[in-house]
Parts: sequence; structure tokens; C-alpha cells
Amino acid sequence: MKPAQTFLERLSEEAAIVYDGGFGAELFQRGVQLTNSSLANETNPDQVIAVHKAFIDAGSEAIGTNTFVASSLHMEMAGKNPAEAEAVTRLACEHAAAAVADCEQPVFIGGSVGPSPGAIEADAGDVDFGIPNNEVREAHRRMTGTLAEGGVDFLAVETQFSAKEAAIAVDEGRRTGLPIAVNMTYKYTVNRRTGETIYRTDWGHSAGDLIDFLSSGEFSDGDDLLPHVHLLGLNCGAESRNVQHTGMPYAIEGTQQLRHALQERGVVKKMMAYPNAGMPLLDRSQLTYYSQTPEDMAPMVDDLLAAGASVIGGCCGTTPAHIAAFARSLATEE
Repeated sequence: MKPAQTFLERLSEEAAIVYDGGFGAELFQRGVQLTNSSLANETNPDQVIAVHKAFIDAGSEAIGTNTFVASSLHMEMAGKNPAEAEAVTRLACEHAAAAVADCEQPVFIGGSVGPSPGAIEADAGDVDFGIPNNEVREAHRRMTGTLAEGGVDFLAVETQFSAKEAAIAVDEGRRTGLPIAVNMTYKYTVNRRTGETIYRTDWGHSAGDLIDFLSSGEFSDGDDLLPHVHLLGLNCGAESRNVQHTGMPYAIEGTQQLRHALQERGVVKKMMAYPNAGMPLLDRSQLTYYSQTPEDMAPMVDDLLAAGASVIGGCCGTTPAHIAAFARSLATEE
């Protein structure tokens, strides 16, 4: 059912919110194996709705639309007409709404806004290698606008490798008036001088850099974007050589670093975290599975709460069973 309260009203409460899990991996397990998972909104609508319902039944109080790779830039990359992005996004909103309408508990819908399919001009320094900033901005404008028209409760800007692109997405997203969550994906690095562990994106952006880019006004005609952001956090993340910095440990450490960066700048924000189920591995049949089971991850939910996360879910490889285990762990905290 559609919640009686707004997402911001629910976010203001003390109890943590359970988000959903790895959508693309769940589609894959159900036999929907597409190079662009958002196209399942057209080709396999029943399976898209079924995945949403599975996470809701597992205890998700908020779910994300199947639009992670639905932007006009992704459509073009998939050999489709970029204009198809809006139709695919509208379908995704309809499928999420159908799943919510069919359940007995209130569930919020987050409009998933993924990164561009490649480096952007702002990071690459040119358009020979990078996607032009104006094209990135236009893609985010269309995506966030269509998601808002589709009735989502908040925008989930996620798996961002560039804090600059995140700022562009927020600048466009704020036009909708919807609450916005921004989640980066980080890698383990070490300050060689101090030995301090610092999580940074592929473009070298830390949690502190994200806050600074949002507040600087560089990508928003001088406007501070932080007032338009209601959740900051991280998602995804898998280290091939540093297994202690993947899955739940990654989420805990990253959330602690974000909290410290916020405190240093005197900024108060709610935090969100939804990591991968550890590392992707191949079994003897060359099928992908993930290293962290629900039993491995759920006991660390308490530590993630203690780090400050208010919205907790999972990314790649996290199944409804993982989310159910997270929900049970959170229920014991109430």
C-alpha cells in the first residue's frame, strides 16, 4: 500500500528503514538475462513486479525502481533510441507502484538514478574521452523528471563514481522537489604518509569531496545543493584484493568515514548504506555467486546502525533472504 506519511516524515523517525537488495542479480536468477536490465520493464514486466514483491515480502519498507541503466545515454549504448528512456522509466514506475499496491504494508518507492555509462567531461577534462557535461545533465534532467511524473517518493542517485556527476544529478533532481539520496561507490585506499584508510571513488573522490562538491555550487550556478539532499551514503563496492573492505565491513567503514566528514564540516544529514553481498565469485558451472551469505551479513547490521546508517539495504548479490535477515536484525533493535 501507499504510505500515509511522506518519505521525509518517515525518515525523521528513529527506527531505521529497510531498503531492497540487488535487483539485476535477482532478474538474472529468474532467467531474465539482458545486457541492459531496465529493458526488462518492457520484455518481462511480470518478473520485474515479482522481484519488487519478493523484496517487499522480505521486509523492505522502501524499494528502488528498475531504472539504474534506463537513462537516454544507456539506451543509446544498448542500441536503442535515446528517446525510449522515458517510456522505459514510466513502465518501471508503474511496475513498482503495482507491487506496492498489492502489499498490505506501506512501502516507499525510490527512483533509481544510476551513473552515466562512462567518464564524464568534468572528470576527463575533455569530450574526446569524456561524455559532454551537457549530455550528462540532459540525461539526468529527463530521468529525474520522468521519475517524478511516475510518482516516486524520493530520488535515489546511486553507485556514483564521480562526485561531480552526483552534483549534476542533484542539481537536476532538485527541480522535482522530491527528497534526494546520494550514494557513492568507493574503493579502499591508504594515505601513504599517515597510513590512514580512505575510501575513494574511481575518480579519487572521498566522502568529504562529495560534500564539498555539493556545497560549492560549481555545478549548480553557485547554489549550495546540500539543502536539497536528505540522505548521503554508499552502495555497491567490492574489493578483489582487500576482502576486509567489501560487503558489510565496507559499508560500516564507509559510513564511519562519511559521518566523520559530515562532523568536520558541521553538516547534519541522515545516512544510507547498501553494500554488495561481498565479492562476486564463480562456481564450478561458471555461475556467479557472492561470498557473504545472509548469516554472514545480518550480525553486522548492529554495527552499521552504530556507525549511523538510517536506511539499510543491499546491492549486488543481496537476495530477499539477505533483506529478510537484515529486517529481523533491525526488528530486535526496536
